[in-house]
Amino acid sequence: MALPEGITLLPITDWQNGHQNFSVKLTKDASFNMRLPFAFAESEKNYHATTKNFQWLIQHAIDNNIRLRAMGNGWSFSDVGVCNGGLVDTRELRTFFSMGESFLSPQYLATGKTAKDLVFTQCGMSILQMNKELEQENGWLRCLRASGASNGQTIVGATATGTHGAGFKAGAVHDAIVGLHIITGANRHVWLERASNPVASQAFIDWLGAEVFRDDDLFNAAVVSFGSFGFIHGVLLETEPIYLLEKYTSANIPYNEKLKQAINEWNFDALTSFLPFPPESPGRSLYHFEVLVNPHRFAVNDADKGVYLKVMYKTPYRTDYTKPALPGGNFQYGDELLGLVQSILDNIGKKLTQKLVPPLVTKLFPLAFAANEEVTGTIGEIFTNTRFRGKAASAAIAIDTADSSRAIEEIVQLNAKTPFAGALALRFVKGTKATLGFNKFEKTCVLEMDGVESATSRKFFTSVWNRFEEIGLPYTLHWGKINFNLTEARIRQMYGDAAVNKWLTARHKLLDDFTQKVFTNEFMERTGLI
Repeated sequence: MALPEGITLLPITDWQNGHQNFSVKLTKDASFNMRLPFAFAESEKNYHATTKNFQWLIQHAIDNNIRLRAMGNGWSFSDVGVCNGGLVDTRELRTFFSMGESFLSPQYLATGKTAKDLVFTQCGMSILQMNKELEQENGWLRCLRASGASNGQTIVGATATGTHGAGFKAGAVHDAIVGLHIITGANRHVWLERASNPVASQAFIDWLGAEVFRDDDLFNAAVVSFGSFGFIHGVLLETEPIYLLEKYTSANIPYNEKLKQAINEWNFDALTSFLPFPPESPGRSLYHFEVLVNPHRFAVNDADKGVYLKVMYKTPYRTDYTKPALPGGNFQYGDELLGLVQSILDNIGKKLTQKLVPPLVTKLFPLAFAANEEVTGTIGEIFTNTRFRGKAASAAIAIDTADSSRAIEEIVQLNAKTPFAGALALRFVKGTKATLGFNKFEKTCVLEMDGVESATSRKFFTSVWNRFEEIGLPYTLHWGKINFNLTEARIRQMYGDAAVNKWLTARHKLLDDFTQKVFTNEFMERTGLI
């Protein structure tokens, strides 16, 4: 098989995600590696040639009746972004562009924004590397608005599945996207942005050579579409001037009416006595608010069995701060609760029993917080890369923040019946405009259950989902976390028929029938998203 320059065959017939909780069988000789066809410095030439290579792959898939999906860093816990045809490794596509003023629309410039506010990147750029590029003191001096707990994902892998963080004013990572360049067919590629926020000028569209769509419904559908709308080649992101985050952690916060007021209403002033600074003060603004619960040691109005609190304040950038130490030693907490679980796996080894996990969670919780009591750094320094170790499981439920305390209490009761081999975290995130963005509530609480991959953990997840449905507590599930209970009926219940139909209409508008087959996978078939 003759391949274009920049595409090589990837000789794999099976693939396993980084967290080792699922694998897929692949068609022989159907997976490929993408790289830049020319020298790295020839960025414009490389970008255009790679667009054509994506189109070649789509035509090849149509001709040979195979399915394809772009592969990032394998971060997801679900099979939402893979298929049993072929995978396309895009991680070498990391060209990074600044936008010239001539490439920006008059409407965008009229808002006071400039080219400095934007970065255009290829799909394979990792968030780790993007942070390094943006935050250089002799370079961009910019920061992303939000980040997941760790940043080993590719930018498209993270945003297409709804990576969220805890920026209760900033929104999820994908909410910073203002433009998408998507390869939607063997002879078609499109530039997509919102009609309500036109960013690109005709000069940029001409440079891409793409068909342009300025349509809020199309954009809001495509921005969280887990690889099903074609190959996302380029992403245009809004950034912010570089800033610092001051992180503080504390333990033994009593679960009482003041805490409930804080999490249910986002009235963080109710916890002033437990915060290092007021939520808003000169030079500091509360950015990240997170509550961690050990369900194995929990009681109401009992500080000894209270919750753990992690807050971060956004402050102006300065150079005279002590940079955070890189993760190392015997305990690594860079991956939030998941790091805790993986450290448990390090201690126990393969011969894991459910009875050993709850006491180890209780033992390691305070160690995790003692290791990171007060830290200052950029967003890229605070949220660091994480190594995979051990079979961990992570499920994330988005609920209306008004239901936060009720959700905690229900889960603690379920845990009393069947102990969960893990723990619970609540992060608070601004709602999204993305049609199927799982942080859909105006004030979203993301309730994360991180534990050991096991049949018992999955049984526990199921019990939580079933209980929420039983009591009528609305929720959605993270597309990239464990979500094996998703069905067409559940998705329509979560998002409503109008939203699901709007998402499907957008996909049909951007992809013809042949290309839709290429980018359809088993997840979509069993959840009715076709």
